[in-house]
Amino acid sequence: MISIFDYGAGNLRSVQNTLGAIGVEYELIRDAAGIERSTKLILPGVGHFGQMLRALDTLDVRQALLAKIKSGAPFLGICLGLQALFESSEEAPEERGLGIYPGIVKRFQGEVRIPHMGWNSIQAVKPSPLLTGLNGPHMYFANSYYCPVIGATSAICEYTVPFTAVLEQDNVHGVQFHPEKSGPAGIAIVRNFLELC
Repeated sequence: MISIFDYGAGNLRSVQNTLGAIGVEYELIRDAAGIERSTKLILPGVGHFGQMLRALDTLDVRQALLAKIKSGAPFLGICLGLQALFESSEEAPEERGLGIYPGIVKRFQGEVRIPHMGWNSIQAVKPSPLLTGLNGPHMYFANSYYCPVIGATSAICEYTVPFTAVLEQDNVHGVQFHPEKSGPAGIAIVRNFLELC
């Protein structure tokens, strides 16, 4: 079963609409049992890093989430759902991320508008299953913080600095932008995740 994890503040309706447009069945889950029975898991996120991680701990799903990811089940983190995969964030340095990947999520600096809001292009830096059929697409971003470029980064975006726009390694996928708000290209990315995994 395709599952969307609802921790209480996700952009759920738009994600649900995207899955509906693709024509797949899914369920909303809020507990460890739901995570355990899912075959493909989507973690959408908006808002504050600390709030999200505290919500996951309050719901007592951190270990179930890590176990599901480590089991090889396809996982897609959207926006804050991608940032949660890292060790920590400058937004809430007191909170531990999931720690799947090393590094700190940092805040944009400089004379730019923060948050990074609106459409921006992404560029593949290595073969990317999520971007199959797309060439330098423009995606919709809404982020004040960004993930570092690491070995699992498959596409970058530039906004004062290059940062991870798409992360892909084995069963783990993450996108900093909002595919559910990015029109046909966003729908294609979600479809690729569901079909290629």
